[in-house]
Amino acid sequence: MRFIVSHAAIAAALLASAPSAFAAADDSTNAEEIVVTATRAASGLPRDQLGTSVTVVQPVDMELRQTRLVSDLLRDIPGLAVSRAGTVGGFTEVRIRGAEADHTLVLIDGMEASDPFYGQFDFASLIADEVARVEVLRGQQSALYGSDAIGGVINYITLSGREAPGVRGRTEGGSFGSYAASARAAGYADGFDYAVSAGYQHTDGVPTARFGTRDIGAANAAVSGRFSYEVTENFRLRAIGRYARVKADVNDQEFDFASPTYGFVIDSDDDYTNRMLYGLVGADLSLLGGAWTHALSVQGTDARRRGYSGGAFDYGDDGSRIKGSYVTAYHFGNDRVRHTLTGAADFERETFRNRGAFLSPAQSAERSTENTGLVAQYDLLVGETIGVGVAVRYDDNNRFDDATTYRLQASFLLDSGTRLHAATGSGTKNPGIFELYGFDPANFQGNPDLKPEHSRGWEAGVAQRLLGGRIVLDVTYFSSTLTDEIYTDFSGFPISTPRNRTTESEQDGVEISMQAVIDEAWRVFASYTYLNAKEDGVEEIRRPPNVASLNLSYVDPDDRFSATVTVRCNGETFDNNFTHFGDARVRLASYTLVNLAGDARITDELRLFARVENLFDEDYEDVYTYRTAGRGAFVGLRAGF
Repeated sequence: MRFIVSHAAIAAALLASAPSAFAAADDSTNAEEIVVTATRAASGLPRDQLGTSVTVVQPVDMELRQTRLVSDLLRDIPGLAVSRAGTVGGFTEVRIRGAEADHTLVLIDGMEASDPFYGQFDFASLIADEVARVEVLRGQQSALYGSDAIGGVINYITLSGREAPGVRGRTEGGSFGSYAASARAAGYADGFDYAVSAGYQHTDGVPTARFGTRDIGAANAAVSGRFSYEVTENFRLRAIGRYARVKADVNDQEFDFASPTYGFVIDSDDDYTNRMLYGLVGADLSLLGGAWTHALSVQGTDARRRGYSGGAFDYGDDGSRIKGSYVTAYHFGNDRVRHTLTGAADFERETFRNRGAFLSPAQSAERSTENTGLVAQYDLLVGETIGVGVAVRYDDNNRFDDATTYRLQASFLLDSGTRLHAATGSGTKNPGIFELYGFDPANFQGNPDLKPEHSRGWEAGVAQRLLGGRIVLDVTYFSSTLTDEIYTDFSGFPISTPRNRTTESEQDGVEISMQAVIDEAWRVFASYTYLNAKEDGVEEIRRPPNVASLNLSYVDPDDRFSATVTVRCNGETFDNNFTHFGDARVRLASYTLVNLAGDARITDELRLFARVENLFDEDYEDVYTYRTAGRGAFVGLRAGF
């Protein structure tokens, strides 16, 4: 069977999975790198011929930075803002280009990962696997993926057994009573490809309440596997599964009007458990010598969240998703001019149920939505210099108005190494069951009359390749307009309810990035984002106008050691303020975090590693009144065979 894959990704995976993980560095600026998320066709598209802005983080970079939670890695991506309520295990949101957190479609190995009840993904549950890559598409992508992809798409991809064979393991311990372990086994033989991995993290935590002393701990576990079998040379079966569970302490918020800490996060005896189960089975058929491909898949998600107070059940919710997809793509042309016509059909059914000790039958009733989406896509590649793409999607929803979305993109590479790229598109986001029906009539009432949100936007940028492509600089301007935005109306205090705005929300800004691989020893990944995001003319919360990051790595040519310094700067930003009447917002101070990481070879199969997080013990908040962890040191061993 003929499958088109990224040579750069395979090379990177082999390097990352070898016993000497840093014997050489993959070239993450490689022009032939394939981005699978940029098209519904299985072949993907070359990164250097995409008009849409995309960032790809390779396995070697994740390992050099010693990434343990994917959300920390996303702080290095231009256009992204990450906020976590306190420390590890706290609810973690990611916003792309000023859009809402539930406007980001999150995929794990191609499976939709959002909680069907909340309509978004909590990144607190995503442990970094031993060998994985991350693709981040920015801008409206609803034409490919439907609702949820207004801001963009984050696709977390674990590598297959053929791409990254071998056995790997890691264990570590350190500050805050933390310890972690992970393992991976993968391989390929006689047409059977397998990769199985597991990870566990535990921390006793730190106090997160502004005036509290209770340590907020967390335990995070994940098990995943992906398998495929080539029945014949043109027919393949595949299956993917993932189980994730977070059990973490949480604090309450003080709503006693007489208390001097009214509105603040306070010590309590609360905790929660979040369990996510994902699965996918599929079949791929290739005809006409690989020119005509077909992919049929069925995937499912089962999400369960439970909250406890004093050990007694307090609240919860259940959500499930079943989705069937058929994708067919026809490739034609010649070595110079290549065309791809792609069609896709998606059917999705989501069900939701609120759980609580004192809910009425109406509040705890099971509800569902169904959606059918049809996609038509055309992509043109001319040599290695021109890329043009257009996609249109029609969605038929049983609860909301039908929607049609589009995406256009183009890229042109000049002889000077300068690449011009641009894209425009539209997006839609359907209200979630939480917004429609609420959960607490005394404080929050849902609004079943909500309409979907709609977005349109464009971007244009210039990328410059230097030193034969070893350095890539990119500057992109983007602009988006959101209509019918859903917001929470507090005018009926103490009861709040969601509504659609009658005014527009605007987001525009500039993204600057640099990626460099120099002399196979130095790796540089730097980004800066200026964002102007306003909702009804007012700067939006948790969207810093200025965000920057720098990752500088050195890998010894003889593979004896490596060292990485990471600097992440978050500018001032606004957040909700519930501590004072009439003062609805507060400005959070800017902060800079510095991490150091390094490793040393003990034997060909064993390496010692260590890192320091928040080196200068910065005192900062991502979410108002939630304290975060100070300086932490960690040490461990990594083995590969």
